[in-house]
Amino acid sequence: MEVFTVGVTGRTNWIIVRLNTNSGTTGLGEASLGRRTELNELNEFFALVDGESAFDIQQYRQRGRSRAAVGNRVIATAFSAIEQALWDIVGKTLDVPLYQLFGGKLHDSLPVYANINRATADRVPQGFAEKAQQAVADGFRAIKAAPFDGFPPLTAPSDEIARARDLGIASVYAMREAVGNDIKIKIDAHSFFDVAMSIDVARELEAASLSWYEEPVAPTLTEDTKTIHDAIEQTLAGGEFLFGIEGFAPLCANQAVDIIMPDVKHCGGLLEAQKIGTLAEAAGINVSPHNPSGPIATAASVNLCAALPNFEILEYQWGEANWRADLIEPAEVFEDGNIRVGERTGIGITLNGTVLSTHSV
Repeated sequence: MEVFTVGVTGRTNWIIVRLNTNSGTTGLGEASLGRRTELNELNEFFALVDGESAFDIQQYRQRGRSRAAVGNRVIATAFSAIEQALWDIVGKTLDVPLYQLFGGKLHDSLPVYANINRATADRVPQGFAEKAQQAVADGFRAIKAAPFDGFPPLTAPSDEIARARDLGIASVYAMREAVGNDIKIKIDAHSFFDVAMSIDVARELEAASLSWYEEPVAPTLTEDTKTIHDAIEQTLAGGEFLFGIEGFAPLCANQAVDIIMPDVKHCGGLLEAQKIGTLAEAAGINVSPHNPSGPIATAASVNLCAALPNFEILEYQWGEANWRADLIEPAEVFEDGNIRVGERTGIGITLNGTVLSTHSV
């Protein structure tokens, strides 16, 4: 196992795992966790596959899944990264794209939305509006932002809460005015609200015609999420940090959201994400993977989504690094707000060693 940390911005590092086999085949996985520069927990899970066949993914899952499911995102992410890399090896060994191992390709290209949040340094309405316009100019037909980031605790003075709330709402309307009515706008509230505020803010945003309203409260609060879902007009999405089918089952069983958002880096890996997608399909819920990630997780997610019958749209972390396209070969290909599903084996990419060395930390 090799582990590389790529410095992206002051907010973001990409942690990349590469597994090497005795035949020379390699597999990539991503374990990015915000600003973290290392993930020693990877060693624990690599020990479960060291000397084993990469094809024994179910064996790996049986050995490590109970540990990964303890409720610690760091541990879950380490487990998931190794699993991604194993699948990449298997696809390359069998000389097929990874989506062929998940039932075959249903989509030749996938709609994506530009997450503009990290690229927006000026956290005021005009700042969000300018970044929204730039993403649309780059060809994206859907964008997402989190204009309520930095929201004070609900125990803060009421005037402080009101100012933060008004700023967030004004930022949403500034984006809508900037991009017009044909662009989809998604808002992530990052669980800052309670039920009453979630509903009130949603109603104040109705005229903005949101594409979705994401996690106004923590998705583990199933009853609260269901209450919000049933009280608002917007599509409700959530689940970005949940682990396993057991994490998503309450949301699906109660139809508390319209869209679930498993992340291949955190949910248990690719096979677990497919199982989560099947669970959602049975409940009539669509899947839009959480993916504010580097190009490795994006490539893995593209292969997953290509085979999902209830796939809706994929997240893309926009505007963080102008050299992103150079880090992998081939580069990500976008056409009219869609990412093309490739035909190369495994997850379909390799690392550019020169660019990797330049940006490693």
